[in-house]
Amino acid sequence: MILSVSRRTDIPACYADWFYNRIKEGYMYVRNPVNPRQVSRIILSPQVVDCIVFWTKNPAGMMHRLHELEKYRYCFQFTVTGYGRDIEPGVGDKKEEILPLFRQLSKETGSECMTWLYDPVFVTPKYTMDYHVHAFEEIASCLCGYTEKVIVSFLTMYRKTERNMKDTEVKILTSDEMIRLAASFRRIADRYGMRIQSCAEKVDLSPAGVCQGACIDRKQLEKITGVSLTGEKDRNQREQCMCFSSIDAGAYNTCLNGCRYCYANYSKSTVIEKSSRYDPYSPILCDGIYPDDRISERKVFSLAEKQISLF
Repeated sequence: MILSVSRRTDIPACYADWFYNRIKEGYMYVRNPVNPRQVSRIILSPQVVDCIVFWTKNPAGMMHRLHELEKYRYCFQFTVTGYGRDIEPGVGDKKEEILPLFRQLSKETGSECMTWLYDPVFVTPKYTMDYHVHAFEEIASCLCGYTEKVIVSFLTMYRKTERNMKDTEVKILTSDEMIRLAASFRRIADRYGMRIQSCAEKVDLSPAGVCQGACIDRKQLEKITGVSLTGEKDRNQREQCMCFSSIDAGAYNTCLNGCRYCYANYSKSTVIEKSSRYDPYSPILCDGIYPDDRISERKVFSLAEKQISLF
């Protein structure tokens, strides 16, 4: 099993204590976002968890307890953009806090376990195409040697995203503009020794030298774990997404970063209400188990096939 922690919320930034308690207890409950009365009980034994994929914009809350994960393999999808607090109000200062954390984490895990996400890319009167090129290069120069891969993708305007960004004057880029901007990113990535890929992108960026990749990348996971993994593309993601199959540990409407572009939060009031239920000792994130819930044991197992030969 690949455990995704989490596409739905920033657990390292907001709920690290809850996650460490779940690791200690050896199981968690996850509510089905499509069928809310359905709850899965998921075993978290190192024997079945092949790798944990953490998604975060700020892992400070979990850094001092990484030793509790010594029996697990794990990696990070670490988002660092050039946006300010008008767009990412809950994210710390990039230069003073976030980039140093990225480098520190890379020293502890290895650069192969760190993927930089410059995502999502969108343009406004403030955040122009030229601004993104400058910001991307500034971040890349700071992360040179601390990551081997960067993933870029352009903003998808979900209905909730459009509502939350209605006063930002966001501009929808043409395919040619996306390709031109992606080409600038690729040249910068090359200069700083990083592979660049896109993820779940409808526009073909290959003319810019940016090929379709995956955030949860099977080859990367095999390199980290040292074994071949059986499995397939995650059918629960968008059609264009090439990510390897995983089980998500999170819950929607709980992320406290407050990013204006977020697809996982419905509204600020909903997040306030749901996050108020947070109990670090609960088996389920920002929630409880109720009499009419249908709890089932999810069948989980290791995807490891065999050790990868070094020769």
